[in-house]
Amino acid sequence: MIEVKTISAAETYPIRLEVLRKNIPLPYQFNGDLDKDTFHLGAFKENKLVAVSSFMKVSNKNFKGKQYQLRGMATLKEFQGFGAGKLMMEKAFSILKELNCDCLWCNARISAVPFYEKLGMETFGKLFEINFVGQHYVMVKLL
Repeated sequence: MIEVKTISAAETYPIRLEVLRKNIPLPYQFNGDLDKDTFHLGAFKENKLVAVSSFMKVSNKNFKGKQYQLRGMATLKEFQGFGAGKLMMEKAFSILKELNCDCLWCNARISAVPFYEKLGMETFGKLFEINFVGQHYVMVKLL
């Protein structure tokens, strides 16, 4: 069984580094990690942290109202496909609704677009490139 809990920014770093930044010259610590409005979620399987995600109060000019950005969603390779990401997103949607948030958006890697679409997010705008990481779409969900 997978359990989702609030975690610290520092607890996200090892998984971000392993999954998102391995051999890539980009930071795994993000601006906004320690902001008072930011929250981080971790998915635990048998008390082992296997997936992380961070939610930051960041506005995108293309959307209206109170917004949060999802950053650093990552699941250890051997635990992918077990629903950890989905459970973290469902918990985040619940938290964001309690915060009276109007929308959640993210920059999604092409490979992750189907995952986010299953959670009710939609692509917005054109495909764009992030150096060292690859092609992305902005995705959004109105809450």
